[in-house]
Amino acid sequence: MATPLPPTFVVPATLTETRRDPLKHKELPPLFPEKVNILNIWKYLDYKHVVGLGITPLVALYGFLTTEIQRKTLIWSIIYYYATGLGITAGYHRLWAHRSYNAGPAMSFVLALLGAGAVEGSIKWWSRGHRAHHRWTDTEKDPYSAHRGLFFSHLGWMLIKRPGWKIGHADVDDLNKNKLVQWQHKNYLALILLMGVVFPTAVAGLGWGDWRGGYFYAAILRLVCVHHATFCVNSLAHWLGEGPFDDRHSPRDHFITAFMTLGEGYHNFHHQFPQDYRNAIRFYQYDPTKWIIAICAFFGLASHLKTFPENEVRKGQLQMIEKRVLEKKTKLQWGTPIADLPVMSFEDYRHACKNDNKKWILLEGVVYDVAEFMSEHPGGEKYIKMGIGKDMTAAFNGGLYDHSNAARNLLSLMRVAVVEYGGEVEAQKKNPSVPVYGDDHAKAA
Repeated sequence: MATPLPPTFVVPATLTETRRDPLKHKELPPLFPEKVNILNIWKYLDYKHVVGLGITPLVALYGFLTTEIQRKTLIWSIIYYYATGLGITAGYHRLWAHRSYNAGPAMSFVLALLGAGAVEGSIKWWSRGHRAHHRWTDTEKDPYSAHRGLFFSHLGWMLIKRPGWKIGHADVDDLNKNKLVQWQHKNYLALILLMGVVFPTAVAGLGWGDWRGGYFYAAILRLVCVHHATFCVNSLAHWLGEGPFDDRHSPRDHFITAFMTLGEGYHNFHHQFPQDYRNAIRFYQYDPTKWIIAICAFFGLASHLKTFPENEVRKGQLQMIEKRVLEKKTKLQWGTPIADLPVMSFEDYRHACKNDNKKWILLEGVVYDVAEFMSEHPGGEKYIKMGIGKDMTAAFNGGLYDHSNAARNLLSLMRVAVVEYGGEVEAQKKNPSVPVYGDDHAKAA
């Protein structure tokens, strides 16, 4: 007997891994040396964040319940919400953390002020943590790893004191050399009071006499909304949606997250191509940050907008499509792989049909047992009977009828052997790269 044929198609291991929910397949070690409870939690709290993030919602709620909002104040609050949000998304995130474009002095200065108005830390502090997040995504060294839970990645990571050595290293030498970044970092406390509270309050107060509304709505309530919209990039963007470019890690794409975060919700794309100035790559996808950057570039305020080649973007998409197709294929029955079938001579094949009454036919070098299918054959049983013990390759491929993919797939479940020196199967010995139709799911050697 001849040796079994090699498999005609090997599925790459990286494409056959079972797809898993990235938030459920991994647990991280505890953050603290002891189990935290109500009696010892005080030792681990970061009180400046606990107070800041805890009081502002209460102040905003008080203002909402006690202060009637004027139309002009409402409009100003929305405008300043978007302005300070863009200070984070277009400034802190895409300009300084990822260097996805260059901004002129005027644009850089405005973004630095608006970013301070969002009160989320200085450029240097924010960018250092974000670069660590990208480098150490989903690991113990990720500052706001999604694997620690939705609350932790959204807010909890700021409420605790975490030793610096437990956060992954990130290179910020470029920011240390940036004079504007260093100026903002040194004057951060004054800037957050000026841009976070005084400026939005003064605009409403001096503009139309609504000091109280300017404080509660344009300053405090707007600040709370900006905070949690931005925090959604760390939490919701790692929880809601799918991974069309890579599903091995938690970042995901979803329109809802994009809408809530000024365009930062196409997060799976962003983690694959972090230096692309876009988060949404299609014109119909919501990404106001991308549009603002492009408009500024049109007027000469920004330049060197970085984009990844479309060819590379499509590669990632295609690989995920292939992976999902193969995952679905593994759930189907494809019959015995040709490489695992016994090999017989043509004479043995004819003898089995003639003397042992086997209902076998031969197609392209593969023997199929059609005994149970004969009565179900759409073209009639007689056409099957006339092919028993014969090579029906030509008849199957157009001599009598050019059979469909469905017919070929159904036959794959009826394989019993291969014939030595028979047709296309034996040709695989000389050219293994040419697959035999219907056997593209053969097992790896």
